[in-house]
Amino acid sequence: MSSTTIEAADFASRHWDFATKGPIRPGDDAHLEMLSQLLLETYNPYKPAVLDWPELDAQALARITSLPIWDIAVQTEGKAGLRIDTFAATVKHPGLRRALFHMAGEEKRHKEVLSRLVAAYDIKLQPEPEYKVPRDPEWAFMVTGYSECIDSFFAYGLFEMARRSGFFPIELVETFEPVVQEEGRHILFFTNWIAWHKRTMPWWRRPYFSLKTMAVWAFLIWERIGIARSVGGADDPAPKQDANFTINGAAALADEMDPAKLIDICIEEDIKRMAGYDKRLLRPTTMPKLARFARIFIKPKRATA
Repeated sequence: MSSTTIEAADFASRHWDFATKGPIRPGDDAHLEMLSQLLLETYNPYKPAVLDWPELDAQALARITSLPIWDIAVQTEGKAGLRIDTFAATVKHPGLRRALFHMAGEEKRHKEVLSRLVAAYDIKLQPEPEYKVPRDPEWAFMVTGYSECIDSFFAYGLFEMARRSGFFPIELVETFEPVVQEEGRHILFFTNWIAWHKRTMPWWRRPYFSLKTMAVWAFLIWERIGIARSVGGADDPAPKQDANFTINGAAALADEMDPAKLIDICIEEDIKRMAGYDKRLLRPTTMPKLARFARIFIKPKRATA
């Protein structure tokens, strides 16, 4: 694939306007059509098998291989692909079902990208667990969607901070960049699906769905503060990792990280990565709002001589 073709595909994946003009309200037919087309028309056809993994010097290789994120990153993408596939099979609308199957395929491609990365740099992983078909497909899809809203927001900042600091070599950043942007498209899709789904469900289902949404958030918070899963100790032959690989990644960058600066970069990157898509699409707002609120109380570190 030529560099011109790659650049064109990358641009198309970041900039998209729905062909139908005029106002669009969440839940109407045009909103559903826009939602159904978003992922398909912004698809970046990169192939994991031909991604160019750069040769790293000894220091960069040690930094990359020591990051405590690779096991959970691979497992997260494996679970996401299965969960979205399972939910897609329950959706009756053909356009929306096709978009969801496409989204699941992209998650599986992320897993392949990560698998090839760890193979390229000889990163040792724990054996993958068995991925089980969820009993409640909608719950599983919501857990995946809201989890990606959290992880992607912080991943934007961590990825950019690692690039600026040189923690990740620029060649590796450029190779992995399409995956990061692709996750941004996914949370944009998910945010609009939530809005459409709530507006179109029967009124009597809405209170239950609101409770279900609150339960998903409670589960994700519980999972991320370490109650749901313990972290294995040094004497554990098969250490466990919690679900929040963004926090593990942040810990690895702690020496270079100013929390206030990280929040600022997360907010900046979130705006930048969403800027190219149709303005009528709803944007994820929960994490940016929480980050802006937290930033009020977090002051930048003082520069040291």
